[in-house]
Amino acid sequence: MTSADDAIVVGVDGSEQATRALRWAAGEAALRNLRLHVVFAFAPPGGVCGAGLSVPRQVYADFVHAGHELLRDAAETAHAVAGDVVVTSEMPNELPSPMLIELSRTARTVVVGASGSGGFAGMLAGSTAVAVAGHAHCPVLVVRGREMDAASPVVAGVDGSPDSESALGVAFEEASWRNVPLVAVHAWRDTGDEPWRMLAECLAGWAEKYPDVPVDRVVARDRPRQQLLHWTEQAQLIVIGSRGRGGFPGLMLGSVGHALVHHAQCPLLIVRPRIA
Repeated sequence: MTSADDAIVVGVDGSEQATRALRWAAGEAALRNLRLHVVFAFAPPGGVCGAGLSVPRQVYADFVHAGHELLRDAAETAHAVAGDVVVTSEMPNELPSPMLIELSRTARTVVVGASGSGGFAGMLAGSTAVAVAGHAHCPVLVVRGREMDAASPVVAGVDGSPDSESALGVAFEEASWRNVPLVAVHAWRDTGDEPWRMLAECLAGWAEKYPDVPVDRVVARDRPRQQLLHWTEQAQLIVIGSRGRGGFPGLMLGSVGHALVHHAQCPLLIVRPRIA
């Protein structure tokens, strides 16, 4: 077993956004009785760590000490949110994005803040959130936007693609765990579509599997990104596939995913079929 096996993995760096992601991850782990694995990844330049500018050993030692304190504080925060959650942690000498992507091979979900300590005030997501959302092997939750309203619905983007089908199943599960309605949104622009029929076909099997989840169906003649961005103002969580019908083969994150990662007003869960 690796450190991330079937765990909720969250990256921390001491920033406000990362702390919010930590709280969300702790709640998710407790809700599902899963382990929470907290990661503070760093790669100090040069000195004792390799070629480049020399870093005095005491500076490096102070940095490591601060990292251990950050992880200790993270565990305390997690237990304050969910007292019984099992917390493990690690502090690898790696850059955050590659480390979280590697851990995603066996994790249940990876959780990141929209921007970290290297980010800036504003709406756009940081490089770690964008990289992990685009390349992870498991679902990625990007915590951004307003605070969650526990009574608000889960919203799923539906377009009939394989990734959308995977996302729809996760969205039903999330709505069931939270005991809230699911809003299934299909935005279309092609006059040749039969949008209501397509949406009904996509929902049929999942609605039977999750009879406890009320489903609201929304069909809008609009750009998918615009329609889903609108719904992020009302949802507690929005769930999408990593790329939809318009995505090119090999494209890791579609244009709708990119738009939501940067501009969504609520947390965003990006789902892709697990890859080796």
